[in-house]
Amino acid sequence: MTANVVVIGSLNMDLVTRAPRLPRGGETLIGHSFATVSGGKGANQAVAAARLGARVSMVGCVGSDDYGVQLRDALKAEQIDCQAVSAVEGSSGVALIVVDDDSQNAIVIVAGANGALTPAVVERFDAVLQGADVVICQLEIPDATVGHALKRARALGKTVILNPAPASRPLPADWFAAIDYLIPNESEAAALSGVTVDSLQTAENAATQLIAMGAGKVIVTLGAQGSLFANGTGFEHFPAPAVKAVDTTAAGDTFVGGFAAALASGKSEAEAIRYGQIAAALSVTRAGAQPSIPTMSEVQAFKLA
Repeated sequence: MTANVVVIGSLNMDLVTRAPRLPRGGETLIGHSFATVSGGKGANQAVAAARLGARVSMVGCVGSDDYGVQLRDALKAEQIDCQAVSAVEGSSGVALIVVDDDSQNAIVIVAGANGALTPAVVERFDAVLQGADVVICQLEIPDATVGHALKRARALGKTVILNPAPASRPLPADWFAAIDYLIPNESEAAALSGVTVDSLQTAENAATQLIAMGAGKVIVTLGAQGSLFANGTGFEHFPAPAVKAVDTTAAGDTFVGGFAAALASGKSEAEAIRYGQIAAALSVTRAGAQPSIPTMSEVQAFKLA
């Protein structure tokens, strides 16, 4: 069955440099390489869902610059419906990314056109939401827009996923009731719950707190330690596939897109989590954001290996 996934979120041009390590304050390092790569958490998740088996529509904004054209073209090349990707005056969103020799990254985001994705823009494309099975949001667009999108998707009876990234503070309390699956990483789970996450036990504590706040179910992604699923009655830990990491950029986005595509196609929660984990594991073996995201056939081949 072909799924319908709608992603409401950001499109950024990633300006990526590789360096021996992440620079300290006031320090200048000599880098290894530089590349411009289509990214943005929203667009990354849309590409992941499309490559991993879903029929995808994107709702977002790009600028009137060359980056805006490139970002839309990158989505269209993946057969993603871009009727709801609007061009606005000014610059597109950008992300400045440094990746070190241990494959860890540091990122600075400039919202640009993503700041123009208002609730009114989402309302203009309500028919796109109505055609969805699953709706995904993140936090690289205005909070008012995220809140509106979550609540509208809930009112339409859709499966609602929020990847609360980047998160540095608790979510508005009235968002939680609209969220079926809240998918934070360790630092995001800590920021949202107030519980430091540095072990599987503390991840369970954070997830318990987030469900008490009103989230339907919580999946805490734990990098090389896999992920933790919580549904209010218990927990399940899913170990991560063992791979050699080259670049962790977009690993979380790949997980979210893969999970959504699998869930929308009728797979069980456990199957969807494993599917997203394999896709994310494959993505970290390659450099870049969207270029690193695997296809459905690659994930299936990995499972058979």
